[in-house]
Amino acid sequence: MKKISIIILLGGFALVSCNKLDENPVSSISANQFYKTQADAVSAVTAVYSTLDSDPAADFPIYGRNLNLLTGNGSDDQIYSPSNTNPDVRALGTATYVPSNDRVHKSWIQHYYGIDRANIAVDNISAIPLSQFSDTTVRIRLVREAKFIRALLYFNLVRLHGAVPLVLHDATTVDVNQLLISKTPADGIYQQIISDLTDATNLPNSYSGANIGRVTSGAAHALLAKVYVTRKNWSAALPELQKVTSGAYNYDLIQTFSQVFNPTYKNGVEHIFSVQYGTGGSNSINWLSPTNFSSFNPGIYPGDIPADSTLYQLFDPSDTRRSVTFFTQLYNATTGQNVIFGSATSARFAKFIDFTVSPLNNQAASRVNFPVIRYADVLLLNAEVLNELNGPIASAYNSINLVRARAHGVYTGGGNYTNHTYDLTPGLSQSDFREAVFLERRKEFIQESNRWFDLVRRGVNTSTGNSYLIDALKKLPGKTGAFLPTANRDTLFPIPQTEISLNPKLTQNPGW
Repeated sequence: MKKISIIILLGGFALVSCNKLDENPVSSISANQFYKTQADAVSAVTAVYSTLDSDPAADFPIYGRNLNLLTGNGSDDQIYSPSNTNPDVRALGTATYVPSNDRVHKSWIQHYYGIDRANIAVDNISAIPLSQFSDTTVRIRLVREAKFIRALLYFNLVRLHGAVPLVLHDATTVDVNQLLISKTPADGIYQQIISDLTDATNLPNSYSGANIGRVTSGAAHALLAKVYVTRKNWSAALPELQKVTSGAYNYDLIQTFSQVFNPTYKNGVEHIFSVQYGTGGSNSINWLSPTNFSSFNPGIYPGDIPADSTLYQLFDPSDTRRSVTFFTQLYNATTGQNVIFGSATSARFAKFIDFTVSPLNNQAASRVNFPVIRYADVLLLNAEVLNELNGPIASAYNSINLVRARAHGVYTGGGNYTNHTYDLTPGLSQSDFREAVFLERRKEFIQESNRWFDLVRRGVNTSTGNSYLIDALKKLPGKTGAFLPTANRDTLFPIPQTEISLNPKLTQNPGW
């Protein structure tokens, strides 16, 4: 199996930048000595999945902390732990980060590392003879799973950075000069994302046994809808959403919000696609769970915290999401006492704490999956799209009200509830309904890597002339660097400076 990956091209270029070895004859890299059997193909795709929940250098994984640092600390939802001494993490929390920020660079590395593994799988599995597979559908299924993950990673990259290099095949040379490529415009990146996801819509509707958690057709339709919503292509998004909500996939809201993040109910009816944790893989730790409960010291609590008290205060006491998303005290089994962390002014994030492990500080064994997309997301996207196309019609109200009903504990399943106390105010204007949808999204998806993307895709607030992201950050006194009037600086992350230094064909984003 070949060992050199695209991480050398765009994510670890420093490893080969001092290219002083002159070999003769020059050799090429080939993978065709490894990819021969179905087992090889399965291993290749397993390696693709692993890039979502682990890091080869034992750093924080993409879906388990690093993406959250950019989209959570970079938004108005959260800020770094008081005990965090990494200046680059703290800079994300104060909107003072620069192109050399190590967390921005690490995210870039991880995404392209995952893309390269997907490219290897797509190229090489397709070349394995069908006679090597137990079922003729397995080969194409594995390729489509890899394409979905490649699309997901590019979707993150294009939303974070805009135009980025589009790499669809693994490197076949060690010649550094041939590995240098320029950025592809965002439209071209989105075309590839849509192509990959469209192919992935032909995946199975569901799996059983050990295959539960793999990408399904419903996941591809759901993510494709989200891509179209991001592009504001409402008419293309609606049929994709309708496929997901049609009942063909038996998706539904889990009736009790706390069960959405309870490992006992993982991969349930609401979990359209999740990054799997608690499977025993090396380096696979969901670091969104704080890992040092042993001291119970509010002053050095290790987890990230809300940006300010207003986040906690968004929730009224009857909203069950508040007690699932936050905690204000914890029981210390060592002392037999509850340690109070405060109230609205010092609530801590709780959504990704695995309360089923013992002792509680053993969060390295957390089995809480990271939900990349769940049915609540689809319902709120559906409400948004219907409103953009037709205004706040009854079906748009129904979609958001299902989420609100579950939040307040009155949802009975199957799209039904009888207590309409918590329904959204009827008769809203289109703009007011839009604001209500985004507020509901904020309360529903805290720590799920949605907030920054939601603020950015809203674009410019015409009433202020600023982007919605800048307006949100300006409300927080701790976001000291949020006010620089520089083009797209606050709606696109920079291209990592290390990559630009090593690849002269890359150009920096405006304002950086």
